[in-house]
Amino acid sequence: MSDSPFDAVLCDFDGVLRLWDPDGMTALDRELGVPAGTLASAAFRPGLLDQAVTGQISDDQWRELVTADLTVTCGPARAQGLVHAWSTLTGRVDKDVLELLADVRRRVPVVLVSNATTRLEADLAALGLADAFDAVINTARIGVAKPDRRVFEVAARSVGVDLRRCLFIDDTPGHVTAARETGLTGLHYRQIDQLRSTLTSLLA
Repeated sequence: MSDSPFDAVLCDFDGVLRLWDPDGMTALDRELGVPAGTLASAAFRPGLLDQAVTGQISDDQWRELVTADLTVTCGPARAQGLVHAWSTLTGRVDKDVLELLADVRRRVPVVLVSNATTRLEADLAALGLADAFDAVINTARIGVAKPDRRVFEVAARSVGVDLRRCLFIDDTPGHVTAARETGLTGLHYRQIDQLRSTLTSLLA
């Protein structure tokens, strides 16, 4: 029997493994001469974002709708410029987290679980992460998003593990709470040493 309490690790993407410049979108606003927050408010409008991360619309359709919203507020040229510049961003991989997860994979499966659009798979390939996980759960592909318990159930099932034997890592407290209520062990990720300590029993 394993000496670890976990038979699989389910890990969030953005905010844990992929990091974004917190000033990135605001910098684009400045470059295009629009008020700070213009791009973010259009891109992450709750109803629209929900459609994108549950696959009701594709990533391309999402960006087209964001462009349309921005056209009303700042004109077509700036709208297209903002969305084009935003679409070139891919974030950066936290290499320390990636190394930890690679080490963990020597013992148990690691599943990426992301509230993402249909662009996720392309981003993983662009970042060199296409083969970094035993399974990828993209909410846009399954039709429901965290904190819905079905996301955790699908993730555990993808590697044939009882969800009660899964560790779930996420930087969003509400997602961690939902995972715990579903029966998983949840870690609210804040920094690398905390993660390394939690994964001690799984590190080769």
